[in-house]
Amino acid sequence: MIAIMQPYLFPYLGYFQLITASDTFVLFDDVNYIKKGYINRNNILLNGSAYRFTVPVQNISQNKKINEHYFSDDTDNLLKTFNMAYAKAPYYMDIYPIIERALKGTERKVSSVCFNAINDILDYLGIEKNIVFSSNIDYDRCASATDKLIGITKALESNYYINASGGQNLYDYDYFKSKNITLAFIQMDDIEYTQNGKNAEFIPNLSILDVLMWSSPKNVLELLNKYTLITSGHNYGK
Repeated sequence: MIAIMQPYLFPYLGYFQLITASDTFVLFDDVNYIKKGYINRNNILLNGSAYRFTVPVQNISQNKKINEHYFSDDTDNLLKTFNMAYAKAPYYMDIYPIIERALKGTERKVSSVCFNAINDILDYLGIEKNIVFSSNIDYDRCASATDKLIGITKALESNYYINASGGQNLYDYDYFKSKNITLAFIQMDDIEYTQNGKNAEFIPNLSILDVLMWSSPKNVLELLNKYTLITSGHNYGK
């Protein structure tokens, strides 16, 4: 089972559900950078509300590949924001070093920082996954967007491709089937966890950092399994 996504830094829980549902997770790093996407930004909980954070990237250009971009070193204020948001969270001492390594480490290439942060989080949770870069895979880079996904899946000797649920209007089951690939979509269940140590209104779809700060590793693993795989009109719970 193959899943393919652009590299995101500290994405939401659903991204990690896609990782855990797959056998091999491919970071699509050799496609053009998308400005104002989620590669370098997401939302955290700050003072009871969703707050959009952005990790600065040097010289962003939609004419360059993701793996040709580098994060800025100017992240001190952002670290202060994370500290302000989560210093009192029960798992702050475990998770803050992961944030600090990503924002202040010597590696600044966007794709590599995302790769390292994802693996740091998986290691913390005790999850072993095969994560690879698309730039290291032999596939037709001139193909259509759909055929690139199929090409990568076949290059990895798989016949099963999982996509985020948002792709249901983009990709066709029958077309994948004609290429001997089973197409499935992952749909996150309705999920809640205790935020801010209080019974305040739950703010959904925040960065994985929020989940990790407020939830034990055991509870995070339980949340990661709360999804449904949808394939050709059939739903398979996890």
